[in-house]
Amino acid sequence: MTDTWTGQDPEGAAGTRTGRTRGVRGRPAGPGRRRTLLVVAAVVVVAVVAGAGAFGLDLGGDDEAATGPGRAGSVVEVARRTLVDQTAVDGKLGYGKEVPVPLKATGTVTWLPERGDRVSRGETLLKVDDRPVVLLYGALPMYRALGPGGTDSAGSASAGSDADGADAEGSGSEGSGDGKAGSGSGAGAEEGTKGMDVRQFESNLAALGYTDFTVDDEYTAKTAEAVKRWQRHLGVPRTGRITVGDVVYASGRIRVGDVGARIGAEATPEALSYTGGARRVTVDASAEDGAWATRGTEVTVELPGADPVDGKVSSVGRRMTAAEGDGGGEGGGAGQGPATFPVTITLDDPGALGRMESAPVTVRYVRERRAGVLSVPVSALVALAEGGHGLELAEPEGRFVAVRTGLFANGMVEVRGAGLREGLKVRIPE
Repeated sequence: MTDTWTGQDPEGAAGTRTGRTRGVRGRPAGPGRRRTLLVVAAVVVVAVVAGAGAFGLDLGGDDEAATGPGRAGSVVEVARRTLVDQTAVDGKLGYGKEVPVPLKATGTVTWLPERGDRVSRGETLLKVDDRPVVLLYGALPMYRALGPGGTDSAGSASAGSDADGADAEGSGSEGSGDGKAGSGSGAGAEEGTKGMDVRQFESNLAALGYTDFTVDDEYTAKTAEAVKRWQRHLGVPRTGRITVGDVVYASGRIRVGDVGARIGAEATPEALSYTGGARRVTVDASAEDGAWATRGTEVTVELPGADPVDGKVSSVGRRMTAAEGDGGGEGGGAGQGPATFPVTITLDDPGALGRMESAPVTVRYVRERRAGVLSVPVSALVALAEGGHGLELAEPEGRFVAVRTGLFANGMVEVRGAGLREGLKVRIPE
């Protein structure tokens, strides 16, 4: 849905005419014929403007623009204004798409959160075998165990260790002694000690207040000592190592979505889903008219029963989705409408929404802005017999100035031409 009308710039002759407009074949028009032509032309212009309104073309603008023309036959001044051409699209307020928690822990689910719960860094998402799975912040997934040595890419001995951090006899959480769960045999000892995932983990550990080590790409003995202090706080064996199932990474604070597991069931990736913790607006932008959807674009979000809220485009999806259609043949057909792509908008002040969590919204963005241009109400335009548009001067009566039009917005139109100046009084034709 759009509510704009972009003005054309006809090649009307600039200058001042003194009561004589030329007919179609170039004959001078008499007074009666001239008035008839002007009245008809004015009716045509008014009809075009009315037709634009009938098709939902709301000519949006900002506070500096006039609210609209005066009564028919009134006198207005050519004014210098800022005209803003806005477009409106439909959107939806919510928390974004739910995605599964990338759970790697194996075992029996012993505790679950509730839908709508917020979870921040260092807090427990769920418990598996009565061990907390902790949320941390980062872009890299947890794909291997981490430790100062004796840790392979499949796991560690954290689930089967004594309170001092020594490996329990027979190895790790599975208790199989096959070396896959961190037997302490030293297999793959260097694989879990260096890398960007180590830096990401150490950054989180430091943010939680466990320091006395250097945040870098290497998991050292000092890192292990800090981990032991953290594990003591969590109430788990103090091994100084992190297994692949101990933590889950997300980009920030999350909101629990669908709880697909039950206590006593086996832990699976479908156990929980989540969304971002902050409310946002999503728009399915049309591929045909989506040039506005670039990161950082400023928008205004209008919500039902609330004041407009400013926001910015925070992300733009790259995947196009065809519009759904009725289809024609067996098994349905392709979509009939234009393809769309997802656009996410973050709000500058989410607190202004109160407790509203989901609602249909209108998103307005600026297509074009013209600052400090001469403008008049659209209804002041007169279609000249020789082509183009003109304005009827208030004094002397019956005198016209040819103009070129620019941007149309909020019932106003940008005008240019010889003889135009700020404060010039023109008449809106009856």
